Amino acid sequence: MSLNLIYRKVKWLYLIVTISTIDIASKKWIMQHLMLYELKPLAPYINFFYTHNYGVAFSFLSHITNYYRWSLVGITISIVIILLIKLYRTNINYKINQMAYSLLIGGALGNLYDRVCYGYVVDFIDFYISNWHFATFNIADTSVCIGSIFLYLRNKSI
Repeated sequence: MSLNLIYRKVKWLYLIVTISTIDIASKKWIMQHLMLYELKPLAPYINFFYTHNYGVAFSFLSHITNYYRWSLVGITISIVIILLIKLYRTNINYKINQMAYSLLIGGALGNLYDRVCYGYVVDFIDFYISNWHFATFNIADTSVCIGSIFLYLRNKSI
């Protein structure tokens, strides 16, 4: 394998590390500067609202027991491993797929860190219009959503 090819594969690991690091750092900042359930207006239509998510995306399954929460850890680790294999095996010319896998992995690792260290995921971005509020989310969730959209659009165009 040539040095150029190795670089073209490894550069996506930088994106994974960057996303998970920014996600973890942003959550730590929120935990240090806001009280649980504290709301801090940030800009029109966006607040910081510190909350704990015991479920998966958008608090789905938040009522599950600890046993199932640890099952989520195992499932997440399995998905990350599968995506890392797909990332490694993807043709270097399929940059959209590589970016999508990297975004998915980076986001999954950010939320996995929370789930293992705290038993829940820290959410803090509150998007709203008038009295309607979208589910509170974090940077990892955003990364996973964008990665999913890239994969969907890429596969739709094939």
